[in-house]
Amino acid sequence: MFVSFQRKNVINVAAFFIIVSTIIIYAESGGIVGKTQKNGFGCTCHSEIPSVNVLVAITGPDTLAVGQSATYTLTIQGGPLVAGGTNIAASDGNLLPIAGDLRKASGELTHVSPKSSSGGQVSFQFTFTAPATSGTQTLFANGNSVNFNGSNNGDQWNFAANKIINVVQPTGIDDQFLVNSFELRQNFPNPFNPSTIISWQSLVGSWQTLKVYDVLGNEVTTLVNEWKEAGWHSVEFSTNGGAASGGEASGLSSGVYYYKLTTDKFSSTKKMILTK
Repeated sequence: MFVSFQRKNVINVAAFFIIVSTIIIYAESGGIVGKTQKNGFGCTCHSEIPSVNVLVAITGPDTLAVGQSATYTLTIQGGPLVAGGTNIAASDGNLLPIAGDLRKASGELTHVSPKSSSGGQVSFQFTFTAPATSGTQTLFANGNSVNFNGSNNGDQWNFAANKIINVVQPTGIDDQFLVNSFELRQNFPNPFNPSTIISWQSLVGSWQTLKVYDVLGNEVTTLVNEWKEAGWHSVEFSTNGGAASGGEASGLSSGVYYYKLTTDKFSSTKKMILTK
């Protein structure tokens, strides 16, 4: 009877720890903050150390005026990546989610729930508003790549390279910052398959078109053809019908394509590469 009682206690203790571990894992599936290089050691609940297999990047403008807001994109690639999550922090300024896939907690952003991978990547978009004083600010982030098997076994994560933003104080409409603030950025990722993010900055509100062409100059699709306010904008270009916004073009073959942004005051073209 005594041995049986001991064995029952051992089983009960083991079951208790399994239940607690499961609760912890699923509790953190709703996101957690304090895990970036600003103030933490990363996603150690998924793995003790970061993995070079996971690539995490923050893209967006490198320069903002004081108090200016811009859109940034965090992208996770590599690892098991059935789904992914993130924690984003800023040295100063204000972070806000754009869609329902992020939430704000203690001044930082984290995922609402693990976001399913699409085309081998997971992307989150957010807004950063620069503080009212000039200087250098930093965006910090991590990204986890999970196999979604109900435990942390096999999960991986990594930090993003810190995104440095120069916050400047414009002196007027002819300030160099404003003069140069029409900008079409290189798509990310590039090369890509099957989707990529194209972002650009507008000096003023205007009617804007963003089109994709093949190497012969034939129009593939129109991603944007509408009025856009001043500021930073981005759109996803997908070749598998999975575009979140803008346009899509299925059935494209591997090769070089061009995207062109046109406004009444600005025109720019950049090259991108589709690999299948």
